[in-house]
Amino acid sequence: MTEQKEELPFEIQISFHKVVEQYKRQLKHEESEVARNYIKSILEHVKSFPALTQGIKDFNELKKYKEPVRVLLDDLFPSVLTNNEIKAASVPFQNFLFNRSKRLKKIMESAPNDFELEIRNLDNKTIYVQECINILNDYYGYNIDYSRPLYFDIPDEQGIIRRFRIALNGDFIDIFPKEEAKKITDEDVDELLQNVENIDLWKEKFPPQSWVFKGFTIVNLTDVTMDDAISELKTALLFEKSTEQDELLKLEEIFRSIYKIPDLRVGFTVYNPQDEMFEKMEYKEANSYILNDELVSECREGVCEEGFNNIFKDYSFFSIANVEDYAKKTKNNILSRRLKESDVKSCILAPVVKNNRLLGVLELVAKKKNQLNSINTIKLDEILPYIATAVDRNRSDFENRVKAVIQSECTSIHPSVLWVFEKEAKKYIKDYDDDGLASFKDIVFKDIYPLYGQIDVVASSDARNEAIQKDLLHQLEEIQSIIDMAYKLEELPIYEQVKFRISDFMEDLDSSLNASSEQKVFNLLQKEVNPIMSHLRNQSSELKELVEEYQNKLNPETGIIYNHRKNYDKTVQQINRTMSRFLDRKQIDAQKIYPHYFERYKTDGVDHNIYIGASMVKERPFNKVYLYNLRLWQLSTMCEMENRFYQLQQTTPIKLDAASLILVYNSTMSIRYRMDEKKFDVDGTYNARYEIIKKRIDKSFIKGTEERVTQKGKIAIVYSQRADEKEYLRYIKYLQTKNYLGDEVELLDLEDVQGVVGLKAIRVEVLYTPNSNEPDRTITYENLMEELH
Repeated sequence: MTEQKEELPFEIQISFHKVVEQYKRQLKHEESEVARNYIKSILEHVKSFPALTQGIKDFNELKKYKEPVRVLLDDLFPSVLTNNEIKAASVPFQNFLFNRSKRLKKIMESAPNDFELEIRNLDNKTIYVQECINILNDYYGYNIDYSRPLYFDIPDEQGIIRRFRIALNGDFIDIFPKEEAKKITDEDVDELLQNVENIDLWKEKFPPQSWVFKGFTIVNLTDVTMDDAISELKTALLFEKSTEQDELLKLEEIFRSIYKIPDLRVGFTVYNPQDEMFEKMEYKEANSYILNDELVSECREGVCEEGFNNIFKDYSFFSIANVEDYAKKTKNNILSRRLKESDVKSCILAPVVKNNRLLGVLELVAKKKNQLNSINTIKLDEILPYIATAVDRNRSDFENRVKAVIQSECTSIHPSVLWVFEKEAKKYIKDYDDDGLASFKDIVFKDIYPLYGQIDVVASSDARNEAIQKDLLHQLEEIQSIIDMAYKLEELPIYEQVKFRISDFMEDLDSSLNASSEQKVFNLLQKEVNPIMSHLRNQSSELKELVEEYQNKLNPETGIIYNHRKNYDKTVQQINRTMSRFLDRKQIDAQKIYPHYFERYKTDGVDHNIYIGASMVKERPFNKVYLYNLRLWQLSTMCEMENRFYQLQQTTPIKLDAASLILVYNSTMSIRYRMDEKKFDVDGTYNARYEIIKKRIDKSFIKGTEERVTQKGKIAIVYSQRADEKEYLRYIKYLQTKNYLGDEVELLDLEDVQGVVGLKAIRVEVLYTPNSNEPDRTITYENLMEELH
């Protein structure tokens, strides 16, 4: 940098007048003749360069005075210390250094050519305010503490950032006002200190260039790379929230700085105390050089005896300075092989221990021998406690996530009603602490509106039976072809008898499949076919190959071919998983309407229950508007789930159809969390009618017909009150304008089911978006089937 920044409260004049004044004062009292002659010679020499005491505004001009400046500052920059001290002269906040020590010159010369020296985390606004405070302290005599640590970050020839703390000496400066400077009062100072962020106010009180800074500062730098890296590591481990990959990259960068190894790599291996096994971290990006590509390994196998004792018994470091030599000594054991596979030439394995409990092993690896060794393991002493704390916290976080998943997937306590359970749990704990007796009471919510919906696979039983039928027929055909081959080689009557039995079974299966069909085939296989197969394996190489090929197709647990059933089960699982996740994501938006209880469960599709009412929410009024909003949300979400269902058909092994249904229930009810069953259920016999309707409506028929109310390509809305019909017709009209629903709307009466009479239904066709890249293009179910098939 050659000239000062424009936006500063003062004009900078580099001057050495205070050094000259100091020498003159010293000369008056100096008794040593040698020292007096030395001072006189310096003062005489400086007289030839008046600019050095008058002040230099253009920093470029300083180059002319390089030699006299060095002579003048020799006492402040002793030559005998120039190879050790990291020191220079400067002016405040200008990133401009001169009269640098040899060690500082060497550090600067090793940096890349395009490197520009800058003070870390210091913007122009902060600099301006701090220089104004300098004026207040030095000229007006205030004692405002604005100190903060300042740092230079300078890369070395390997690209590793070295960090230097700056210590400033301001003994050789004068600050005084120019004519345009404003006088500062106590009231001004009060106002400024209350508005430190208001840079315009500071510039108003201290206009740019209205003061003069005359002199120079001495900058002493201390290499704090190690300390700063440890501090940064603490922050990264204990406080920062970042992605797993970013966190690991940050750790590698910090350890490279600490060890001055630009290509150092960091790994971590988890210790599982239950199984005494090494395991990979749950983070996908984390390396484990002990395991390499393996997921788990026994601890004694993973390291040699010496390493095992160091890590597991002594909790001490295990270093390998030369992996090649280590491999020869251990006869190429598992650890040395894995290290060599990862191009590791030296390494440190450090046990991470918390509360005398081994959590895992930190791995530092390098690509050169002896870069990591038993001597520089000492650098980890200060670091490992923080790593242990972070690993312990991460493990606790992971265990909490596991518990959260269990609660989410395996219990029925929804977050919206958790506050009631927490209240009851606190009462339980208090009662137990008081007298050792406590009971967790049933939780009851009164005046609750229920909503129910389902999207199910159409004719799922038929589809599954068809899959079983195809698998059994396929297996019998395979057996038949093997028996035919065996009969050609050896005409035994038993082959003909088994072949006849197989043909008989195939005829029965081809016409129908009943509950006992699979068991009959299983008995045939166990008693007649399998013994023959064992015999045929030894008859010829050709038969042996056929038998082995057949047996490889069997499910090892059942001994039956499972291809079509596997495709069916895989399709249903994929549908259920996708539908459930989609519904869970949509629920996040639904909770914003009004907090409510939600549960969903998987059958041959996905069903869901919603309960909403004032008693379920803490201190928030309820209005039926929230119920209407939630009903509209439910209907639109069911339309979107229908779309998701059929979009999945492009990737599922088999094609299935869906039918959707919504139950509208107009009356409020009470629901009770039953502790013995760990689930919510309706409370009282009157409310049980709702549960009866839920279980039976999807099987109900349209009055006077044999047609089910649920149909593929349509949503059935079942209700009993005329007001519900009007309400949902409004929703349907609205969703038709958004191309969620088609024009075909049916109003239907349903046949009475046991215990329930007078049910009605609206059935409306769904519009589908077959291509997510064309969201505005919608088609009916019939057109969708043409595109899918």
